[in-house]
Amino acid sequence: MNEPLKTSLGIWAFGPMVTRFVPGGYKPELAGQTTVERVRHAVESLGDLIDGYEFHYPQELSTDNLDEVRGALDGHDVYCLATGLHLDPRFGKGGLVSPDEATRNEAVKRTLDAIDFAGELGANFIIWPGIEGYNYPFQTPYKETWAWFLDGIGQAAQRCRDRGIKLFLEHKNSEPAMKILMRNIGMTLHVIHKLRAEGLDNVQVNMDWQHLLMNRENLAEYAALLAAEGLLGHQHANSGWGDFDDDNMVGATFFMETLELAVELRRAGYGENGERLGFDLYPYTEDAVAAVRRSVVQWRFIDGIAARIDDAALREAQARKDAVRAYEIVYRVLGGE
Repeated sequence: MNEPLKTSLGIWAFGPMVTRFVPGGYKPELAGQTTVERVRHAVESLGDLIDGYEFHYPQELSTDNLDEVRGALDGHDVYCLATGLHLDPRFGKGGLVSPDEATRNEAVKRTLDAIDFAGELGANFIIWPGIEGYNYPFQTPYKETWAWFLDGIGQAAQRCRDRGIKLFLEHKNSEPAMKILMRNIGMTLHVIHKLRAEGLDNVQVNMDWQHLLMNRENLAEYAALLAAEGLLGHQHANSGWGDFDDDNMVGATFFMETLELAVELRRAGYGENGERLGFDLYPYTEDAVAAVRRSVVQWRFIDGIAARIDDAALREAQARKDAVRAYEIVYRVLGGE
């Protein structure tokens, strides 16, 4: 890949930065801003660094504000729409897996409505089922809960196929549900293989880097695995300390792991079929524009290093599992002897 990966940005990076300790957010002056105002600020400040934007439905983008948001986007596109069930207190004990049938039906309806809307926009659809899980042992009927979950995701996948768009599944181990059902790569693949058995092959994975790091899952390994299975759909780029969903700037921590991921994304030809690098950032106390800009710049620096690594030599070292030789090759590009 000679051209930089196209980019997208979750507009939530420009919010008030709410936490459970500071409900008003670390940037309370932004609490009253509309999505239109946030988009306008992002587009005017970031320009062509960001090619498109991502939104939750219906909280950030819906038919009510679509025309205004499109005007603020100034030619940038809506690359992804994401389900917003976790943002509604009605679904505190689950949406697709709520024990209340009426609540489950409403969760499915809202999800399908969101997909219809995404189809009208030509946007991909993300399901991050953060509210679909449980908080305590003995709380949940596991067999029934998993059946409800697979049914709901299956309906979403079918609707995405009907609308001609892709469904990206994104896993995370906890928060807001303390035990999210789809909490690791393995469970995500379980869901996808269940859907494939039903003929639904339009489902891929959105790799949120910090979600993987929280699980001690190796970024490059799973990118290679997913690419081999045709499941490498989207990336949510960020970093953190590995214990919580920090959503820090790209390359701030786990530098070597991010560099290895850049190598594997290049090997997979990621971006050649329109894939993008989506930035999922939550700059609690930093200026949002500066944090996003720094993330793009740092990613391009890391990817530039990956481009200069002698891949043939690295593959030869890897074929022998020769770690010493592999690091000689990598550090030579970093300026080492």
